[in-house]
Amino acid sequence: MTSDKRLLRGARSRQIVLRQAVDTASLDGLDRLSFGKLAIDTGLSKAGVQTLFKTKEILQVAAVDHAREMFIDAVIRPARTQPHGTARLRALIEHWIVYATTPLFAGGCLRMANIADFDSHPGPVRDALVRDQNDWVATISAELRHAITAAEITDLDTDLAAFQIDAILGAANIALRLGNTDVVDKVRRVVESFLVAPS
Repeated sequence: MTSDKRLLRGARSRQIVLRQAVDTASLDGLDRLSFGKLAIDTGLSKAGVQTLFKTKEILQVAAVDHAREMFIDAVIRPARTQPHGTARLRALIEHWIVYATTPLFAGGCLRMANIADFDSHPGPVRDALVRDQNDWVATISAELRHAITAAEITDLDTDLAAFQIDAILGAANIALRLGNTDVVDKVRRVVESFLVAPS
């Protein structure tokens, strides 16, 4: 019974630390994460935080994974209520807009805020960010393919279109951090430009 309570307390502490870690990393970068700062920010002991994650790299990867799960819960899972193709792609974009404008993380999208810092640094943190990025672009591309198969849109290079849509989302994330909310309409217009029905 005591062991169960300890495990439950450890799991709860881990969630508290990870929630703070993703906010800190979205604002200051994954490189700026530290056991000491997280201990101060969460009210936990530095030793307790370090016991949960062992090394800074493990903490960084855990933060990326936690942010990924939160992104999936906020953007991808809700969009699954829509049928594959244009309806689901539009739903993904609308949920992404809410995710970016609310925002879910204090500094906006954690992946977009950190990927440039790690793109030239091989290792587990880069791998986690790249996997997250590739999965997101693949999700967009898959819905474009579904739309073509269902004859909802004209044939196009889905990988290129997904790349372009992701690029505008990246630009929009930066613009939103700078206070430019007009970019939301631009995002919708760019996405709609790919969703042209066959003549």
